[in-house]
Amino acid sequence: MERMKIAVVMGSTRPGRLADAVAGWLMEQLTRREDAEYEIVDLADHALPLLDEPMPAIMGEYRNPHTRAWSERVAGFDAFVFVTPEYNRSIPAALKNALDYLYAEWGDKAAGIVSYGADAGGARAAEHLRQILGELRVADVRSTVAFNKYVDFDAEHRFAPAPYRSDELHLMLDQLVSWAAALRATRAVAR
Repeated sequence: MERMKIAVVMGSTRPGRLADAVAGWLMEQLTRREDAEYEIVDLADHALPLLDEPMPAIMGEYRNPHTRAWSERVAGFDAFVFVTPEYNRSIPAALKNALDYLYAEWGDKAAGIVSYGADAGGARAAEHLRQILGELRVADVRSTVAFNKYVDFDAEHRFAPAPYRSDELHLMLDQLVSWAAALRATRAVAR
């Protein structure tokens, strides 16, 4: 059976974002795992304007080349790790927009969430993301990793997570890989 493919989705496109450091650390941690192929998907690399498709995504009738390219990119993955900051108690607009572009491509896949933010480590963004993923038929795993901007970053905003964060991440990834395998079988039956 083909190895599972898991996208690490960088949910911020903001200049000076901290997502680069968080995703970089995550990818370093992933070098110790052999259970799937992990790949960065940076929303900043995709030219997705504010949702401009005339038909709802659930219809699957994509007219724009950028939507078809995004569809092809997302469809190739079995699961996702969303790296999201908390902006105004929710996820960034770029991430919400990218999610809204598609429907079937997300369905019956698994997701893990790595969040970061000021007071609650991005927990409110993670909870909003869970609601959105549920509507898209994405099964999010229970364990998350929530980095606090005042604890896991130093005074110069360099990412400096405590060693126990690695254990949190691997617990979440163990759950993600398990769910992704189960949902792969579900997708195979549905075809």
